[in-house]
Amino acid sequence: MMVAETSSEPVAAPVPAASKAGAGHIRLTSHAGGVGALQIRWGASTATERGPVIGTTTKRAHRNVIGTHSGSYGVYRALAVAAGALSREHKADLTDTAPTDVIGPYPQWSEPGTIVSLDPWGAMVAEVFADELAAGHDMRPTIAVTKAHVILPEVVDAVRTGRLVPDGRVLLPTGAALVTKAAIEPVWYLPGVAQRFGCSETDLRRVLFEETGGMYPELVTRSDLEVFLPPIGGQTVYVFGDARDLADPSVELTARVHDECNGSDVFGSDICTCRPYLTHAIEECILGAQRGGVGLVAYSRKEGRALGEVTKFLVYNARKRQVGGDTADQYFARTECVAGVQDMRFQELMPDVLHWLGVRKIHRLVSMSNMKYDAITGSGIEVGERVNIPEELVPADARVEIDAKMAAGYFTPGPVPDADDLKRTKGRGLGG
Repeated sequence: MMVAETSSEPVAAPVPAASKAGAGHIRLTSHAGGVGALQIRWGASTATERGPVIGTTTKRAHRNVIGTHSGSYGVYRALAVAAGALSREHKADLTDTAPTDVIGPYPQWSEPGTIVSLDPWGAMVAEVFADELAAGHDMRPTIAVTKAHVILPEVVDAVRTGRLVPDGRVLLPTGAALVTKAAIEPVWYLPGVAQRFGCSETDLRRVLFEETGGMYPELVTRSDLEVFLPPIGGQTVYVFGDARDLADPSVELTARVHDECNGSDVFGSDICTCRPYLTHAIEECILGAQRGGVGLVAYSRKEGRALGEVTKFLVYNARKRQVGGDTADQYFARTECVAGVQDMRFQELMPDVLHWLGVRKIHRLVSMSNMKYDAITGSGIEVGERVNIPEELVPADARVEIDAKMAAGYFTPGPVPDADDLKRTKGRGLGG
């Protein structure tokens, strides 16, 4: 449905910051009717046929998606414009920004319904859409691929104690691991996302519109726009070994799909097993790559099971203050009391990044989560061995979490705690 541009004169004179941003009237639609916009044919087999994803605000007539580039960081861009620190007309100079490793194209990129939450061509924008860029279309890569050294104290300690042996190819004597890493911003093909979640596209659009406080009117006014750049965090992938081997089922792949936990991953909080599991997976990836295989860690911004860190900390307080203390039998119940749901990560979209990398088989999946396992295998990727976290890596206060998860059906090769065990498993109090 086409909607004409509407404007409204502000009641009060604009403040200086607004005048810097060039605001003379308020635009109630971020599109100019679609004239001059290039078409997107999601799932096409070539970049030329698929067309570029253009979320620019410099030329509204060229926009062919809902939302803007940069995911949640688009809000910071708006602040920079409002403050006069950034020109609205700035276009990215993509000279020398090409990926360090060639990834794809792979058959999964055009298999119907296989990739719906990221743009598989997002790292190749400057190359495959060079003509469109030269013609004045302002577009940004939604994926960037580079090289890095990853240095973790746990890996350094593994070298010191002999668990890991530097080889100069994957692991240096300093304990630095050599990786290829890719940052990926979310790009949602709304019909495909709706299908994944078993709802109609109309309902998905309406709820997205309503639950963001009406932030994106085009969700309900422009049904012809099928691609949405949601203001949420993306993900980063770390590859240990040759990235091209990820698509070869005959090469052993060790992989972990990890959801963000800032408190543990960065600051080492011992109430959960997130950092120990992550560093254990990295060690396993290094060993796998040294055996001639390849390792992969996919890190998603889904803080606190996608409930957010504020909610997570509220749950921590409730767990520690409840009558009887922080026990494993109440672990999930306390989360649901605060958040209304145990988990909002909904792993349905998670396998897309694996398909972007061409993955067909994971030989060793470092994860106890059945939600992740079911999503991966349900998307057509074969999984061989499942690797749980070693007992010696579970912090004492995280025993509540790990026992509750094993009792709830998380994968474990060992004994499963029963109801009495869960009541006996107790974490320390807030003052401990």
